[in-house]
Amino acid sequence: MTVFMTEKKRTHYCGDLKASHVGETVTLMGWTHRRRDHGGVIFVDLRDRDGITQIVFNPEIAPKAHEEAHKIRSEYVLAVRGKVRNRLEGMENPQLKTGAIEVMVEELEILNESRTPPFVLDADSEISEAIRLKYRYLDLRRQSIQKNLILRNTVASAARAYLQDHGFIDVETPFLTKSTPEGARDYLVPSRISPGMFYALPQSPQLFKQLLMISGFDRYYQIVKCFRDEDLRADRQPEFTQIDMELSFMSEEDIMDIMEGLMAHIFKAGIGAELERPFQRLKWAESIERYGRDNPDTRFGLELRDVTDLVKSCGFKVFAEAASRGGIVKALRLEDGKRLSRKDLDELPNYVSDFGAKGLAWARVNENDWTSPIFKFLTPAEVNAINERMEAAPGDLIFFVADVPGVVNDALGSLRIRLARKLGLIRAGDLSFTWVTGFPMFEYSDTEKRFIATHHPFTAPVEDDIPLLLTDPGRVRARAYDLVLNGSEIGGGSIRIHRSDVQSTVFKALELGEDEVRSKFGFLIDALEYGTPPHGGIAFGLDRIIMLMAGAESIRDVIAFPKTQKATCLLTDAPSPATMEQLMELSLKVIKE
Repeated sequence: MTVFMTEKKRTHYCGDLKASHVGETVTLMGWTHRRRDHGGVIFVDLRDRDGITQIVFNPEIAPKAHEEAHKIRSEYVLAVRGKVRNRLEGMENPQLKTGAIEVMVEELEILNESRTPPFVLDADSEISEAIRLKYRYLDLRRQSIQKNLILRNTVASAARAYLQDHGFIDVETPFLTKSTPEGARDYLVPSRISPGMFYALPQSPQLFKQLLMISGFDRYYQIVKCFRDEDLRADRQPEFTQIDMELSFMSEEDIMDIMEGLMAHIFKAGIGAELERPFQRLKWAESIERYGRDNPDTRFGLELRDVTDLVKSCGFKVFAEAASRGGIVKALRLEDGKRLSRKDLDELPNYVSDFGAKGLAWARVNENDWTSPIFKFLTPAEVNAINERMEAAPGDLIFFVADVPGVVNDALGSLRIRLARKLGLIRAGDLSFTWVTGFPMFEYSDTEKRFIATHHPFTAPVEDDIPLLLTDPGRVRARAYDLVLNGSEIGGGSIRIHRSDVQSTVFKALELGEDEVRSKFGFLIDALEYGTPPHGGIAFGLDRIIMLMAGAESIRDVIAFPKTQKATCLLTDAPSPATMEQLMELSLKVIKE
């Protein structure tokens, strides 16, 4: 057994070395990425988190190390000492940071062996996600995933630096707290000391950060874990990370300006992007009207237009009946419709049906008419009016959906994104930030038969709309704002209610009884009566931001140990059953279905 490790320390990471190090003796430590035996001389790509360096074992230079190198296999952990030299002419590898040099090994120690990994760790290997997550500690060795996590560290560090420089104070808030549902289900934690009682893991630090404003901290931030027991998808996890902030004595414009500075700072630090400021602004109603959704992707056109008034009396029954029932008819124009074949057109109705649409009408615009299944039902005047509103030219395609507003907007809003992706209308690397404001304060829930908060019940209403809270809540506007990047909401916030009477009125508008309000939010109502300053805040989804920066397909690719879409951890097999002793300590009984 050698004492190499105690005698020598690593001098460089594997991605550090370049031509200026030629002639130096260095010590590297890392994993075997690849091994190649070229007729006696053995080449190994040695990898660590910083990159790869080619190391060379030549029997004429270091016979003992060369003999030991025959044992090396994939993912063996090595320590080597040797001299940096230029690679032979024509043998350079421009794909590597260290591609101009190599290390001629003089000493080798195999620090640990490895079983054959269940998958090859090359960055371009296609691997089942289930296998990747089961062996996540190996998946994390892949350079693409390590690059994402290093980017995450860079961005988080940059965010902290920016916020500290702008007077924010980092304050930790509790993870074991009271259940105050804000829309999603809480994760509950049973209390052993108080049998039958439960904590909840926070969906956000919302109430605590408002209490910090009442406490006079003025500007708070935290990069914090949050938890929501909700159905998952590619950009959601049961536990996720927020860059969470709250500020006193600030207007919406003040907060948005500071947050634009934060985005500019972290995107510059993370991917070198120079953002144009100020970001564009859209009212919620305009976003729905033009893009069909409140998280618009504004990198391309294909905007929607309402044509209900033009077709409400037309001979096409689907349009006329939708309009007579209070629905709408909206259209989307695609320039140069020849890019879509008849087969493409036949597939699109099935696509929009996933969003509730009962059908999709289309028309190819010609010089004097349309090629369309619905052309015969429309008068020339109606066709001309639609062409004019859609600014259609010969060769364009127009798509129509008729239904209730929610279905129409959802279907056409999704269709515009599908078409943009299919036809390459989105330029790689584009970053389009949009603030969406002017949200409705409430939305009616057919399930609960009452109004519910669009964001959460602590958002302040527009001052002029306060008298409407109990008389016409559907017309109340919220002082809320979302930041959308390339069609993904990356942050949301609002000016908060800072008066206890207004907060109580909002709870009444939500039809929450006094006992329920006192039980869930009594501490907040009391705190608001002790000199609460006007305040507002916002939270950004760090995971989602990193996913967009990295160009990753899934949020799981930017989280070290993510859960599956069923909220399970394939690595640790969590969640798992509790023992009978644990259940008894917690005064719990599991009823099996």
